[in-house]
Amino acid sequence: MINKKIGFFVFILVVLVQLYVPAKMILDREDILSNGTEFKFKTQPIDPNDPFRGKFIRLRYEVDKIEVEDKNDWKGGEEVYVILKTDTEGFARIQSVSKQYPTNTQDFFKTKVSYITRDSSNKLMVTYPFNRFYMEESKAYDAELAYRKSRRDTSQVAYALVNIKEGEAVLKDVLINGVSIREIVKEGRKIE
Repeated sequence: MINKKIGFFVFILVVLVQLYVPAKMILDREDILSNGTEFKFKTQPIDPNDPFRGKFIRLRYEVDKIEVEDKNDWKGGEEVYVILKTDTEGFARIQSVSKQYPTNTQDFFKTKVSYITRDSSNKLMVTYPFNRFYMEESKAYDAELAYRKSRRDTSQVAYALVNIKEGEAVLKDVLINGVSIREIVKEGRKIE
C-alpha cells in the first residue's frame, strides 16, 4: 500500500515537472517581450526551410562586426556578451563586446564569436541568436517572396524587432518599411 502511494506521488511529481519546464520557458519569453528593450536590427536577405521546425525567414543582419583592440584576445566559438546602442536612425548597433556579464546595462545579449578577421582590420564577427523568424506554413512562402523583394530594392527598409533583457533576446517581428511581414502577407500587399 505504501509503495502505491509513493509511486503515485512520484508520478504526480514527474507530471508537475513536465508542465513546469515548458511553462517557465514560455513565461520567460513573455517577460522579455513585455519588459525588455525593443531594438530594430537592419537585415540582409537569406531565407531557407528547416524540415524539422518548419518554414522560416532566415535573417542576416547588416551590423554583425565590431573592431577590437587585439584580435588575439578572442577565439571563434567563444561565448560573449554584445552590448548595444541605438544609432541616429533608431537601429541597433554594437557598442562593445565583453567576455564578462555586463552589470551597467540591460541592453545586451549573450552569443558566440563567429570569427575574427585574419587581416589587419581586427574585426570580430558575432552570431545573432535571433536569426530565424518562423511563420505559419501557408504564409511562409509569400512572406519569403516579399522579404526577398524588399532586400533587392535599396529603397526598402527591412528590419527585425527584437526585445532584449538581461542577456536574453526574443525576435518579435520582421517589418518592411514599418509594416509587419505578417500584415503584408495577410493583406496580399505589394512591396512598394
